Parts: sequence; C-alpha cells; structure tokens
Amino acid sequence: SKKLPFYLAMGLVNMFRLRCVNSCLRRLLHGGTVNRDQVLEQLRVCSTEDQVFDVVGKNKAKLTVNHVSCAVRMLWQFQKEKPDLLRTVELTKNHPQFLTLRVLAENKIAFTEDSMLVDMLNVDPHDTLVQQLVSEAWLRIDRFPMASLSKFSICLSDQHLQHSPLMGHITSIVDQKLSSIDDARILTTLMISMSSLVSARLRDTLISKADHLLDTMDPSHYNNPRRVVQFLRNIKYSHRPLLEKCNEILLCNIPRLDAENISIILGLYQSLQFNNCDFRLAARQRLTELIDSSTDPFSFTKLFVALAPMASSETRERLENTALLLADELSAHQALAVAEALEEIQSRNLSLLNKIGSVIQKNVDVYKPVEVARITQALFLLHYQNPELFSKLRNILLNFLQRSVYPYEVTMLTRVLSMLPCPRLEEAVISRVEAVVTQCSLNDLNTISFAIAKWVRNDPSYRQKTLGKYVRLLQTLKRCGHERLQTADQLDLVLEELKYISGEWFEEMLLEETMVTLQRMMDQINWINVSELAFFLTRINHLCPPLMDRIAIVAIKDIDKIHHSATYATLLPFSVLNYDTAQADEFLLLTPPLHVIVESFDPHLLVLLAYSLAVADYFPEEVVREIFTIDFLGKLDSQLETLPDSLNMRTRMRLMELNRAVCLECPEFQVPWFHERYCQQLQKKVSPMQQQIHKMLGEVLGGINCVRVAVYTPYFYTVDFECILDKHLQLLPYSKPNTVEISDRNKVQWGRNSLENISDELPPGAQRVAIDFLDSKSYCKNSHHMKGEALMRKRHLEILGYRVVQIAHFKWNSMELSSRDAWKEYLKKKIFREFSS
Repeated sequence: SKKLPFYLAMGLVNMFRLRCVNSCLRRLLHGGTVNRDQVLEQLRVCSTEDQVFDVVGKNKAKLTVNHVSCAVRMLWQFQKEKPDLLRTVELTKNHPQFLTLRVLAENKIAFTEDSMLVDMLNVDPHDTLVQQLVSEAWLRIDRFPMASLSKFSICLSDQHLQHSPLMGHITSIVDQKLSSIDDARILTTLMISMSSLVSARLRDTLISKADHLLDTMDPSHYNNPRRVVQFLRNIKYSHRPLLEKCNEILLCNIPRLDAENISIILGLYQSLQFNNCDFRLAARQRLTELIDSSTDPFSFTKLFVALAPMASSETRERLENTALLLADELSAHQALAVAEALEEIQSRNLSLLNKIGSVIQKNVDVYKPVEVARITQALFLLHYQNPELFSKLRNILLNFLQRSVYPYEVTMLTRVLSMLPCPRLEEAVISRVEAVVTQCSLNDLNTISFAIAKWVRNDPSYRQKTLGKYVRLLQTLKRCGHERLQTADQLDLVLEELKYISGEWFEEMLLEETMVTLQRMMDQINWINVSELAFFLTRINHLCPPLMDRIAIVAIKDIDKIHHSATYATLLPFSVLNYDTAQADEFLLLTPPLHVIVESFDPHLLVLLAYSLAVADYFPEEVVREIFTIDFLGKLDSQLETLPDSLNMRTRMRLMELNRAVCLECPEFQVPWFHERYCQQLQKKVSPMQQQIHKMLGEVLGGINCVRVAVYTPYFYTVDFECILDKHLQLLPYSKPNTVEISDRNKVQWGRNSLENISDELPPGAQRVAIDFLDSKSYCKNSHHMKGEALMRKRHLEILGYRVVQIAHFKWNSMELSSRDAWKEYLKKKIFREFSS
C-alpha cells in the first residue's frame, strides 16, 4: 500500500508516454495522408490514354513537373505497346489535355526530368516547344544515360536534325563511351541516328561492337540486326561478315516477322546488293502464309510490295485480284508503292492499273518531288494510257524542278521529264541544270546527258542549230566531269560515283580521264575496295594492265582479309577481259575452298563464279561436281523463282554455257549434257547481213551450195558460216541446201559421240571450217584485245573438229576493205591461207 502512490505515479507517466506516442503516431499518419501524392497515384493506375487525360483535366491546377513527366511517359508507353495499325499518335498530340501538358512543360522546362525532356520531343517537329526542349537537352546531354541518349538521338532524327552539331556532339559522346554500351538495342539505335556523321575509324569500331553484342543478345530481338543492316545501308558499306550474321538471326525470326518488316529487310538487302537465297525463300513462304490475314490497305500494301516480285504467276494473279478490290481504299503513298511493284513485275492487269492510276490522279497534289518522279516513271514504263494525268505530272515536275536546289533532285526530275513526250527542252530545265551542275556527281552528270540525248533526237530544230542549247549544255557537263575527276583525291568516293555509270556519253567524254584518275590513285587500292574497282573494269570492258596488276597484287597480299563473296567480282575482269597477270597461279587461289562455297555462296552466284573460271580454262573439280548434283540444281531452281527476270535469265544461260564447257573440256567428270531442249528455244533468225555475206562467200568458194549459214553444232554453238575443205584445199559441196530449222538440228547426235559422228561424215583428210564474224562485243573497248568468251568459243569449236577462221569487225569495216572485190579477196586469203598454214 505504501508503494501504491509510486505505481500510480508510474502509471500516470506511462499513460502520458503512451498518449505522446499515440499523438506522434497520429501526427505521422495524418501527415502521411496529407503528403501522399494522390494525383501521381491516379496517373500510375491508368491503363489508357483517355484515363490519363481525364486525370490531367481534373487536376490542372495541381499538376507539377513530376505529374507532367509521368503523364507524358505513360502516353508514349501506351503508343509503343500498340501494333502499328492501332497507334493514335496524331490524336494524342492534338488532344486538348496533351496541349496542357506541353504548356506546363514549356513553362517549367528547367525543372523537367531528363527522361521526360526526351519524351516531350515526340511532339510535332514544327511545334514551338521543340526549340526550347532541344536547347535544354543540349545543356544536359553530357549527363544523359545511354538509354536516354539513344532515345534523344531518335527524336533528333525525327526532327530532321541528324546533321546538326547536336548530333555531332552525341556522336562524340558515343565514341568516348562506346565500351560502356552493353545493350544491342541502345547501340543499334544510336548507330542509325548518327550514321551520316561517323568517320571510317568509328564505323569500324561500331561494326566490331555490334558484331559482339549480336552474339550476346536474345536472338528473338530481330529489330537489333535489322537496325544494323539499316546502318550499313545508310553508310553504303556492305560488310559481308556482319551482314551474314544479321541475316542468320533474321532468318531464325522469319515466323515472327510481319509483311512490313520483311518488306523493309528486302529493301535494305537490295540497296546493299546482298542477295541471300535462304532468306528470300523463307520470306516468300512467310509472306504467302500472311496473304489471308492481310486484308487492310496498310498490311496488304506491304505484303504486295514484298511478295509480288518473287511470287509464282498464280500467287501474283491472286495478289492482283485482291489489290483490285482494295484499290479504292488505298492512300496516296500506298497507291505509289503498288504502282512501283506493278512496274517491277511488268504487270499487264489493265483494270488494276487503271484503278491505281485513278487513286494517284486524285492525290497527285500531295506528293513530294521525288515521289512524283517515281510515279511518272512507273506509269510510263507500264504504258499507262492517260494523257491528261501525264500532262499534269509533267507540269508538276517542271514546277518542282524550277524550285529545286538539290543536285540529286534536279537530276531525277530532269531524267523523268525526258521520258515524257515533248518536242524540245524548256529553258527552265536548262537554267536549273546549269545552276546545280557543278555540284553534280559523275553519275548525275551521266544521267543528265542521257536526258539531253533524248531531247536531241526529238527536237527537229537541233539539225539547224549545230551550236545550240543542247551542245552548250553537253559541253558544260563534260567540263564539270573533267574537273571533278581531276580534283578527286579519294578512290572510294570516285568508285561510289562510278558504281552505276554507263553509256556512250561517259565512254566518249569521261572514260579516258576516269582511267587516268584511277591510275593516279592506285596506291589507295586496298582489300576493301579491290572488288569494286575490278567489277567497274569488267562492266566497262576496259583493259588497263597497270590497274589489273595492282588488283592482283593487293588481292594476293590480303587474300585472308577479302571476304569469299568478293572473290567473284575480283576474279571477273581477268576472265572476261582475258588478262593473264604475272601472278596468275597465285591469283587463282582466291577461289574459296569447296566447303566455304557450298555453305556460303548462293546457288546463282556459284554458277556465275564457276562459269567465269571456265572462261579462263580453269575447272575446279569439286566445284563443278557440286553444281551438277540433283540437290544443288533443285535449290538453284527454287532460288531462280525469286530473282528478277534479268538475273534469272542470265543465270540460266550461264548454267547452260558451263554445262557445255564442262562436257567439252572435262569429259572425265562425266557430267551429262542436259540443255538440248533449253537451247532449241534460243534459235536465231538469219540476219540480212548474214544473207548478203552468204552470197559473197558462195561466189568466193565456188557456189552457194559450198557454204552454209547459221550452222548449229553439237552442244548448240551457232557458227556464222561453215564450209568443208578436202585434203587438197578443194571445197566440198553439201548434198542438201542449207536451211536453218529445228529438223536439221534433230539429225545431230547430241552427246559424247557427237565428235565421232561429225568425223565419220567427212572424207579422209577433210576438215570443217567455221567462219566467225566477231563484233565489238568480242573485244575490249579500248583495244583490239580479244575477250575471254571469244577465245573459249574458238577453243570449243576446235574441240568439236572445226578449223576456226575469225574475222574482226574492225578489219571487215576498215578503209582497206571498202569494196566488194576487196572483201572477196580478204575472205579467200583468210580461209585458204589460214587452213594451209
């Protein structure tokens, strides 16, 4: 009892302590409720744009920088999560509550988070907020994490600021911090954004880094390799090892790809001249599977553009029928894409063409200059009949041309204008071309010369005006071309400008100066550009021993660095132009081993490579045997179905010629001759000139029945003229008159015993004489040096038992042989003297 006051006192103390604690807890809890950001919580539970905008609208007065940042980030996240077809970016940008967010961001831009600053840059490029956002971002850019820097670089590209000093600063940051980037998505996004600003050194470093990250990433992320391919396209650099690695990843992801992605990838491959058989076949299969589900204009257009050029005739018909049903729903740019695809496949579906033309005509005023040029070219090449539309297109092209300041644009517009019917060249075109001509590339100058040549042929006034406007313009083009070549100091840039150049104007005006320039830069030939230079020499048929020797030296020295896919182009001029380099034996070692060829070469490329080696009288047995297997020929047939018609026909012709060469020169390989039916489809008619020379030879040789014209040999060579001389050099008449028909060929025993059959038909000591007239195609452009194919033909005819007499076009058309009697005497000497010798 004495202790009671003490316990009471302690109880009172504890009670006061508890009250104090409770009071503190209440204050803390009350304060927590007050300090909780209810607006932020409401935003975070939103699942649609409308819900976000509803929260923004109800709390305008309470919105802080954090609220704006959260709202904007969520809006763009919602957009990214939607398929392309369902995205509503424009609606979001134009929503009244988004405008509220934009104004708040503009007023409090200095307090905006870095990530939110980047997100806000997705507003319209012409918005007044952009300048402030970009300026603020520049102040903070050095502290941006790589993820934000990557996103920011995309925003700048969207604002057409990819060439700005700010993008240059981003490029510098990436160069310094490249080793810290370990995310393929971040790296590949940056690579695309800054592709126009990378140096050769940074390019190689980026390629090496991308190559490493592609190995470590999730292979299902197909956008990463797609962006790498896009980067290579942007910098015009076909890095084959990296391309092949990207292709392997993309090939594995074919089942996940939609028509848009496949269309993009095929377009990138085409720009890089990268043609992978496995990808094209898999893409065709995947696109065919998507036909039934591609029912809206957007997805169907992507499907049509990608699939039509490599589809079977039945599938093309199906696609065209669907396009006809959807034509009225197509947008202006979708109609353009379909028109270009129709031109590529040379469609003759007039109903579809008229529908597409009608859509284009309704929307003709919305197209940009390059798009109008593309439309005009596609419709013209499709022989579309609509004078009213073409007249309107021509006026639009002229208006664009008068305002254009870009050389490539002026060149394209000029070229397309020259396709349209017009009696003469307008002064507006001349003045515009003259204004930009000094900035034009060699390819641009050559293209403009083509256009002027067309106007020259169509303008009757040109005949009276020798020094008219056309001549002056052509002289200006020539002068600019010479100046450009004389001042050039980088081989790679010159080769880029020469990549697609061809034609008489270039050969007559610039070719000589071009060869001087290339020889001046011989020390810049390296393992990277050697194949490009070699292919250029092949294409222009120009024999230049100093350049050829340098190509061989560089190729042999760096044989381990040159990618196997480049060996075909590097070897080609030596075969085609019939040039034996001093290092010929070493040079042939460039041919990749069989396992590399089988694994890495597309079937059509292997055929082309083997044929070029055969022209040079080189037949690697393993390669030849591989080509003439059932499995390989089956794969080749499948691939040819997906290739453009021109490449398809060229490959089939080369396969036939390779088959013939192997049968004649390597009978020990026991490769069967299986092209008889194919060759029977290639019969040619006798030309009037051949008929004239036939009569002349009859007079020379003692009668028309002593010479035959257009004779088909075993293995289907066509000999211009054939006669038979006995052992006393007397002409033997044929028992039957010469007729060039299939029935004659059917009497020839095709196969291994053909030569024996020919010999049995001749008297002892007699010999067949083949008289071949060689046109300019059989010689190099700059000399009388005979090309490889003409020599191979002579080699094969001799194997078939002929004595070959070759008559060169430059000799036959010379001043020395300017009369009929001179021609006769020349023929008599060529036939009898060469035979007796």
